[in-house]
Amino acid sequence: MPKVLVSDKLSKTAVQIFKDNGVEVDYLPDLGKDKDKLLEVIGQYDGLAIRSATKVTEKIIAAATNLKVIGRAGIGVDNVDIPAATKKGIIVMNTPFGNSITTAEHAISLMLSLARQIPEADASTRASKWEKNRFMGVEVTNKTLGLIGAGNIGSIVADRAQGLKMKVIAYDPFLSPERALDLGVEKVELDDLLARADFITLHTPLTEQTRNILSREALAKVKDGVRIVNCARGGLIDEAALYDALKAGKVAGAALDVFLEEPAVNNPLFELPNVICTPHLGASTTEAQENVALQVAEQISAYLMTGEITNALNFPSISAEEAPRLTPYVKLAEALGSFAGQLTETGIKGIRIEYEGVVAGLNTRPMTAAALTGVLKPLLQDVNMVSAPQIAKDRGISVEVITREQQGAYESYMRLTVETEKQERGVAGTVFANGKPRIIQVKGINMEAELTPSMLYVTNEDKPGHIGRLGTLLGQLGVNIANFNLGRVEEGGDAIALVSIDGTLTDDQLSTIAKLDGVKQAKALRF
Repeated sequence: MPKVLVSDKLSKTAVQIFKDNGVEVDYLPDLGKDKDKLLEVIGQYDGLAIRSATKVTEKIIAAATNLKVIGRAGIGVDNVDIPAATKKGIIVMNTPFGNSITTAEHAISLMLSLARQIPEADASTRASKWEKNRFMGVEVTNKTLGLIGAGNIGSIVADRAQGLKMKVIAYDPFLSPERALDLGVEKVELDDLLARADFITLHTPLTEQTRNILSREALAKVKDGVRIVNCARGGLIDEAALYDALKAGKVAGAALDVFLEEPAVNNPLFELPNVICTPHLGASTTEAQENVALQVAEQISAYLMTGEITNALNFPSISAEEAPRLTPYVKLAEALGSFAGQLTETGIKGIRIEYEGVVAGLNTRPMTAAALTGVLKPLLQDVNMVSAPQIAKDRGISVEVITREQQGAYESYMRLTVETEKQERGVAGTVFANGKPRIIQVKGINMEAELTPSMLYVTNEDKPGHIGRLGTLLGQLGVNIANFNLGRVEEGGDAIALVSIDGTLTDDQLSTIAKLDGVKQAKALRF
């Protein structure tokens, strides 16, 4: 009988689910806070069910000699060393959609509290001041709400805001015009949202692209008197810049459930009367806690008893019999998706995946999920191979899968095409005998390149001396070239260079490369 440790507080009903499924369970809700004790006992267990208090570090994973699955009741897995778990063959699961309604409702609650200054008015009244004239609020009816992020939670906020008779505009690179129409929102660029919104609420993960999306420069562009709500992630707003904007009156108020550093202690924003703060309560309702607890118990039980994998962050849904054959193609699919996703900067309308030859006769579903994960991950860090298809559907991104017999020289061939509002971009690859994925075509240009952890992608005019100048410049910038891969349409036409490099490029280095004569685009890629 498999044995599971519950090291954080979960619903007693969830504990019963384990028992009903034939899984032995130890419910020790305070153990997660004791790292030494957890390290001592973790080797006894096949499964680990956690929330946010338990830190599953590399050291804990190394001691987990029998552990097969870690289940996080909730979305965020910052407290789990996923690479270490993956190396050891431990499945890491989460429950990505259990908190959506609760978080959306909290954002709406904070917005209304801001509009009517409820927390401060409450404190004043409790102090027997009765300052009725001091707390003049504003209505939300007929006001413009700007959503930064229109995914699962953002779309629920849009629906609730429309019920309050608000006009909703949204900035989201992955929001298609068709999906915007379904949601009843107007899709806009970020600068347009900043200029028009009376209220701004954020619903996007924290990535390199979204970090400080409300920067000092962005806050200078907002409509005077805007009110800002953040129930998503700390780090989306430059807190020092927000402090200054609130002090100056540029921003009328802010309601924050998340902070750059948590637990938030002595944050300067706490000093301001026009700021409402809550301690990361977005998912804190009885219903949400119950939902994610029951879901994680069902998922862990199913994996331990039947091998079924659901909502895995580090492995696709593949049976034991299929795994050896499919794994190289799953890696190729995710690599092709990541390649295209890192080069895509406008809204995605559709993704087409073509399988040809031997690979077309295999189970293409995990490959398709892996490809979608690769495309979406640069902007949506929480996406995984299970959630990616649903996220694409929710955002109105059409997904087309084509299978056919071998037509070209390659025994197996895979092509991924991303259709945006402005263009189509295709990339193709195959798996060589060593099991490693190879790029064999980019934007219709034939080439052959092994994907490495850090690469430089350059499009340029095919002119004599360009490659020499690029190589020389990389040397001057202290960038070591591991491999140089070239392709072109025709002499004098468009050309592509895929350069494997040691280390990573800085923004300044990339900017210098982009200014090289003949370069049309320069992009740093990570795999």
